Amino acid sequence: MSEHATSAPISTNQPQILSTEAFLRSVHALHPRLAVFDCDGTLWSGDAGSTFMRWTMDNGLLSAEKTAWLNGRYDGYNAGQVSELAICGEMVQVYEGIPIAEMHRAAATFFAERIEKNIFPELAGLLADLQRTGVEIWAVSSTCDWVIEEGVKRFGIPPERVLAACVEEEHGLATSRLIDVPTDAGKVASLKRMGITAPDVVFGNSVHDYAMLAIARSQGGISGAFPVNPSAELQRRSAESGWPVFWPNSVRPAS
Repeated sequence: MSEHATSAPISTNQPQILSTEAFLRSVHALHPRLAVFDCDGTLWSGDAGSTFMRWTMDNGLLSAEKTAWLNGRYDGYNAGQVSELAICGEMVQVYEGIPIAEMHRAAATFFAERIEKNIFPELAGLLADLQRTGVEIWAVSSTCDWVIEEGVKRFGIPPERVLAACVEEEHGLATSRLIDVPTDAGKVASLKRMGITAPDVVFGNSVHDYAMLAIARSQGGISGAFPVNPSAELQRRSAESGWPVFWPNSVRPAS
């Protein structure tokens, strides 16, 4: 029986912390056939969404007018005046009128320059093991699809299994018409549209992944929810839910 199953949280507000070995053993012990991963903070450290936003500003992909508008909106988000759902949508809508091919090129350059070095080796190894055993893997993120599709190439996840913030395309150009913004309960809704209602294992790092983690299948009373590099609020909710948490070595808090 895995450590994931047998060890209780340390206290009502402190979840159990899994070692790398226990984390990997716990995942494999569930023999998953379908796995769902958040991306920013889960597969790699940092927020690729906001970092890409800044990168496109610095590299002239966004006009001065759009840069000023988006900066104002992001300030409002940080002040709690703009919702997570709204800002994640606006951070993809702002590229209206730019060729989709240019967005893909920008995302490829950006990810290689700024994010690839932050990939968690432990998660890369886990996904490689899951891929070898034929597990169906989905990536779900509120970051724009151009960046997420580029990033998860490193994990062997094809674009058709990416659910991310995205807009409609028209005549090869990005529009402002939103297709999806998977965040909070919206992640569950996006998966449901794909016919996925109870994944065997789910991985996420923030409170915006909580609803998605909560739909993980339980086997013999063992939940398939795996908080990775969890935020303070997700740690609290993980303790309440009895979910152990895992920190990759590069972000593991000092003991």
